[in-house]
This record gives sequence, structure tokens and C-alpha cells, in this order.
Amino acid sequence: MGGMWQVLGRSVRGASHLRSGLPNQDAIGWRRNADCAGGVLLAVADGHGSAKCFRSDHGSRFAIDTAMELMAAPGGLDPEGLPQELVRRWRRSVAKHLAEKPIAASTLKQLERKLGKDARRAVENDPALAYGSTLVAAMVSDRAVWYLQLGDGDILTVSEDGKVGRPWERGEARIGDETASLATRDAAREVRMRVTSAWEALPALVLLATDGYANSFREDGGFLAVGADLLRMIHTQGIAPVDENLEGWLREASELGSGDDITVGLLWR
Repeated sequence: MGGMWQVLGRSVRGASHLRSGLPNQDAIGWRRNADCAGGVLLAVADGHGSAKCFRSDHGSRFAIDTAMELMAAPGGLDPEGLPQELVRRWRRSVAKHLAEKPIAASTLKQLERKLGKDARRAVENDPALAYGSTLVAAMVSDRAVWYLQLGDGDILTVSEDGKVGRPWERGEARIGDETASLATRDAAREVRMRVTSAWEALPALVLLATDGYANSFREDGGFLAVGADLLRMIHTQGIAPVDENLEGWLREASELGSGDDITVGLLWR
């Protein structure tokens, strides 16, 4: 794979989902950006998975596809218009899926039995709620790194000397579908973006993760250490051990920790 930046990632079905029969509601995607020198796009998404968000496995995939489409648009990113366009295109994908596969009355009845009439009425009034998903994305090039986030999840940056940070403070933990979501009406206002330009030190590694990973650690410090450990391993042993073991590490983290789906994507120079 040519270019300055390299990429890999894995997504695993959560231990609790294996027990309950739920699908993996996370999604991941990446691609090279031909319009940007050395450019690579990476995104991870986490479908909410609550009873109300019973199609969130589709919603997370639509989030990835929309991010790839927008961030690779000819002419570069439009920071001002991107949040609104992101939500608009995601909802367009949802509407297309609903037209092809309408929500069955039996599904709405089941939702009502679980959560009550208000929950059923909310989904009937805005079916996109059934597809609720977060989104965490990055676009890297030889000159800059773009970060984007809507809802929970994590972005870690690791400098060449192993210092780990974040583009912004990690938000307060919320429960279930209460996190900021592509499905909420004010979603565009919840999108956070930042760019690290050439005059700043570009990271040596960027890690994107759905919240199931950080939630598998007792303390944030243990999660942060993962970034430095991965960069050290890449420097000393190459990428092969990470590529071979990442899926197993994530499965173990879910089994011993959050029980949730876990998705991790890595970009490194």
C-alpha cells in the first residue's frame, strides 16, 4: 500500500450480543483519497443497540458510507456545510432503506411491549430513530489530519515519542441511545471537528474506537496506554503482530470488560 499513511482495523461482535443473539451493530470503513497527497480516510460507527434502535446495524453502515462519500468529495472538505450534509445524506440512506423494507407492524408492537406507547409513537413519527448511530472519523494526509466526531467513541493521537492525547476532551458517559446521534433532529449541531495542520506536529498514530473499547478498561489511563503500546509495537516489531492479534485482543476486551461490540481503526505513519 503506497503513501505516507497506512491503515488497518477490526470489528468484533460483543460478548453480550453473542449471548443474546444480537448482531454486531458497529461498522468500520477506510479508503484512500486520490485527491489528497498521501490521504487516507477512516471511520468507525456504533449503532445504539437499544430496543428503540432496532435497525442500528444498518444505521452504522450508512454512517460509514456517508462519511467516506463526503470526506473524499472533490475539492476537499467544507467544514461549514459538512455537519448538515452529513446528517442529510445519512437520513437519505435511511429513507431509501425504509422504502425498500418498511417497519412491520409486528415490530412496532414488540417495541411497545418493551418500552411503552411513547417509544412506539416516537419511532412512528420519525423512523430514523430506529437507525440511530454515532460516527467517529479521521482523514489524514502528508500535511494535515482532520478529526470528526458525533456521539460517543474515542480518538487517540500518539506522537512520535509516545505521548498520547485526544483532539478534544472525552464527553461525559451517557447511557444507551442518549448519546448524541445521527438520528436526532439537532444532530448537525453535535458534530465536532478539528484539523491539525502542517505547522503543528502531526501524530505518528491515530486510533479510532467505538465506546465499547474504552468502557472495557477500569480507568481511562489503561485505555490511553493502548495507543503508546501499539505505536511501540509497530516501531519494534512491525505491523504484522498487530494485524494478527488485534481481533483477539478486542474479543478478550469485550469478554472481560464491557460486553459490547468493539471496533478499532488505526492510522500510522
